[in-house]
Amino acid sequence: MTVVFLVTLLFYNGRGMVDATTLMLFAGCLPLALVGYIDDLRGLSIRWRLAAQLASALWVIYWVGDLPAIQFGGLRLENSPLINLLAVVSFVWLLNLFNFMDGIDGLAASEAVIVMLVSCLLATLGGETRELPVASLAIAVTLGFLFWNWPPAKIFMGDAGSNFLAYLIGALALTGIANGGSTPWVWLLLLGVFVVDSTYTLAYRLIDRQTWYQGHSNHGYQHAARRAGSHRRVTVGVITITLLWLAPLGGVATVKPEAGFYLAVIGLMPLLYLARRLRAGTPAVEMCGTN
Repeated sequence: MTVVFLVTLLFYNGRGMVDATTLMLFAGCLPLALVGYIDDLRGLSIRWRLAAQLASALWVIYWVGDLPAIQFGGLRLENSPLINLLAVVSFVWLLNLFNFMDGIDGLAASEAVIVMLVSCLLATLGGETRELPVASLAIAVTLGFLFWNWPPAKIFMGDAGSNFLAYLIGALALTGIANGGSTPWVWLLLLGVFVVDSTYTLAYRLIDRQTWYQGHSNHGYQHAARRAGSHRRVTVGVITITLLWLAPLGGVATVKPEAGFYLAVIGLMPLLYLARRLRAGTPAVEMCGTN
């Protein structure tokens, strides 16, 4: 995916469809994907993975520039260094949560396609179309992979793929926010299933004094796959929640950005309840299904 994306992006740059800044911004996905590939083959310590993730986040912020103020209901955060720090932390968390959520067939790739597709539609609704060529390319590349990754999967993503997709989504999100075509609350809504499941699971494991950085199959979606005996049902369920619940709220948040914080709370609360009902974070008893 990474090679096809970057080669096509170079072609776009040569044709004047994207500028040099956009090219440099999204070229940062290559070293991060390489780190993921090495981790897939040999394994890397958490120290090296976090260092690479932090470097990629700083690279994105450097090319995107300072981000606008964030409206938290009646409060407004306008401190640029603090906002940029929050963006770096959020970007690193996005990279990790995509890795965490790549545990059943088709889930991470379909989430990436849906989130980027809906974000394109909402950006157009908000009058911001500068990133549409890159987003459209990212969607096409991911769809090509998803064809083979759809359950039952014939190929698998690994850290190289999850790092690549998370980087693209994070870079698109921060670019849209910087350009004024979107807000953090819109992206939080679109990524709601992944954000809530990963955050709730990690928090539970920390409170339960589990070794939080070790691999596991205790996420809510993995418990759901075991209950359903199917990867496909859970993947389709996540797509449905995103399209029918989170995307409409994201649309309203795009039109009425001042209500974004409240809409995010409304959108994520049922997902928090669902994660609790699925016993996210509790130890798994048996492996997930395979289709």
